[in-house]
Amino acid sequence: MHIRAHGVTDVGLVRAQNEDTLVLLPDNQLYVVADGMGGHNSGEVASQLTISAMKSFYEDAGLEERLREEHQEFRGKEGIPKAFSEYKLLRAVESANMTIFNTAQRFEAYREMGTTVVAVQIVKSRIYVAFVGDSRLYRFRDGNLEQLTEDHSLANEYVRMGVIRKEDVRNFPYRNVIVKALGLGSLVETETFYRGCKPGDIYLLCSDGLTDMVENEGIEAILSAADGDLEGANAKLVDAAKAKGGVDNITSLLVAVEEEEGA
Repeated sequence: MHIRAHGVTDVGLVRAQNEDTLVLLPDNQLYVVADGMGGHNSGEVASQLTISAMKSFYEDAGLEERLREEHQEFRGKEGIPKAFSEYKLLRAVESANMTIFNTAQRFEAYREMGTTVVAVQIVKSRIYVAFVGDSRLYRFRDGNLEQLTEDHSLANEYVRMGVIRKEDVRNFPYRNVIVKALGLGSLVETETFYRGCKPGDIYLLCSDGLTDMVENEGIEAILSAADGDLEGANAKLVDAAKAKGGVDNITSLLVAVEEEEGA
C-alpha cells in the first residue's frame, strides 16, 4: 500500500500561542499529534518534547534489536501487546512521558506541564494506535466517519457511568477536563490497539481545537468532498473550526491509504 499524509497546525483566533505540535515521519510511517497544557509556554514545551522524544525513539537504529529482545521477554504478560509494532509504539509514548516528567522536575517553570498525544504507525495492512488524553483518531472509510479513540476526559467518564448522555457532552461545563496526560507522573497509562487498514481509508489525527468546534458530521462532509486533496481538506477543517470561534489551537493531520502504484 502507498501512504500519503499532510498535517497543519494553527493557533486559532483566541490563543496567543500554539501549544499543539505534530510530526510526520514517512520513512517510519509514524504520525503524531500532541496538544500541550500548562502555564506560560510550558504546554508548548511538553508537546514539542513529546514529538522530539518519539522521533528520536524511531530514528535510533540501535534500539530496534534491544526492543525486540525486551518484547520477547515480556510478551504474554498482562498489559504487554502481542504485536511488536504496537509494543514499540507504547514504549515510544512512555519514553516521551518520562522525558516531559524529568524536564518538569528539573525546571520550576515547567512544573505540572503535560500534553495529550495520539500516535499511529502503519505497518503493512495494519494501523497501530497509541493515545493519552482527548486528542483523537478518526477513520474515514466508504464515506463514513468513525471515531476510533475514546477521550480520556471527565465528560467521557461521566458518559460511561451514565451520569450524562453522550449528546450532552458538548454542553457539559467541564468537557475539556482530561483525566490522563503525558508528563504528570513518572508512569502513564497509555491505551493502544490496532485495526486493519485498506486502500481508500483516510485517518484523521486531531486536537480538541478541531473537534470542540466542528461536529463529526461537518468533518465527514469535508472529507467526503476532498477527492484526495489532503492539503485542501486540512485547510477546510481549520477554516471550519475558526468559523465556529477558533477558541483553541487547531491541529489536523490526514493520512491516506492508497493502492500501490502499478498494482
